[in-house]
Amino acid sequence: MNPRTLTEPREPATDARLLDALAEIVGQAHVLTDPELIEGYTRDWTGRWIGDAIAVIRPGNTSEVSAVLRACFDAGVPVTPQGGNTGLVGGGIASAGSVVLSTRRLETIESVDPIGRTIAAGAGVTVARADLAASAHGLRFGIDLASKESATLGGIVATNAGGTRMVRYGNTRAQILGIEAVLADGSVLSRWTPLVKDNVGYDIPGLLAGSEGTLAVITKVLMKLVTPATDTQVVLAGVRDVDQALHLCNRVRQSGLTVEAAEIMTDDGISLVCAHTDARRPFGTPSPMYTLIEVSSPRETEESLLEVLSDSADLIEDATVEPGPARKLWTLRESHTESISASSTTPVVKLDISVPLSVMGMFIESLRETLADRFPLVRPILFGHFADGNIHVNLLDAEPRVAHELTDTVFRLVAAHHGSISAEHGIGRAKSPWISLGRTEADIAVMQLIKSSWDPRGILNPGILLPEEV
Repeated sequence: MNPRTLTEPREPATDARLLDALAEIVGQAHVLTDPELIEGYTRDWTGRWIGDAIAVIRPGNTSEVSAVLRACFDAGVPVTPQGGNTGLVGGGIASAGSVVLSTRRLETIESVDPIGRTIAAGAGVTVARADLAASAHGLRFGIDLASKESATLGGIVATNAGGTRMVRYGNTRAQILGIEAVLADGSVLSRWTPLVKDNVGYDIPGLLAGSEGTLAVITKVLMKLVTPATDTQVVLAGVRDVDQALHLCNRVRQSGLTVEAAEIMTDDGISLVCAHTDARRPFGTPSPMYTLIEVSSPRETEESLLEVLSDSADLIEDATVEPGPARKLWTLRESHTESISASSTTPVVKLDISVPLSVMGMFIESLRETLADRFPLVRPILFGHFADGNIHVNLLDAEPRVAHELTDTVFRLVAAHHGSISAEHGIGRAKSPWISLGRTEADIAVMQLIKSSWDPRGILNPGILLPEEV
């Protein structure tokens, strides 16, 4: 394993006066400088990125975040905001000479409003805790992620996360009502209202969603909650290709059923899951692809779904239906990430992309042909939220020396199919060199103007999202 390091030569001495000042703000116990203690904050989940921080700072409230940022702003020291550190694109990994500002101690759930269907919580609250708090009132948190036990609310807002329920409820940006954040100079910004309709001025919460810590440090969020479906059914169907999966999903919708989630997997992915878990193959005869669709309905869900499946014999090779939550079926999908990581001899190149539904089949075919021709030793494993056009491209056994070329090949193929190089994981460090494939020069110039206005000294997450040369 040869992860890419962000460490650059620098003087061994750190700014002792700054660290002393930060200790006065948050307490000495929350200023971490021991290399062993900060290792978990400076290495990303994928193993591809290793950063270098002079310290990890753990403020406990908004006032402390404000004071920390003001001190770093005055000292000209870069700050890397970090939540659960579950990102896949190096967006929370510090460059040399930076401090990591961890939001994990901002973990207070202030309120759950069952009438307005909202939750107000600190940026360090995990998705799983937010969902548990909502469930106590018969509601659910609308974002569902494989990393929900560690992914934080501030993190999912900063990356505009999607997840398996995006087809039903939208991405994170669609679910934000209010936000509190601290600017680079320590100023506290609060756009906080439970109003569903508030049409005054710019959409500040929407702008911060997907900003990846480059504009402000998110400290608190007000999020919508959703009413969970009371009767769900889950179908796992073997299909020949993604086009058949799309046609099946469309027929499900046309029947009046509500699609709660729609996933795609390949037989190669299913094989890895079965090899690394106790899961069994779903059918006696393998299919090239599998689709997992969860549906709900105000009427008899199972009967309606079975009727659709009966009328779709031309699309389905085999199928099984279970009432929700259908954990055994969902395990086949949710175990992909860990099984893929365990199966690769090198850090997996993980590329989260989206393409128009009309060309998804052509893109997958072209991707496989291109990879087989140019990178025959690389094993591609594809899965994702296909009804959103979102495909997670996982490239196993890729030597680190070819990771850049491999990424460039995939992204240019995505662009040729009018897709996006980032569907839900953000840009981070990993994708910033290719941002021009998805945004024009004018787009990038406007983003740089916004960045310069909000962060005039450029201390917030430098090198993230926008390439440093921009």
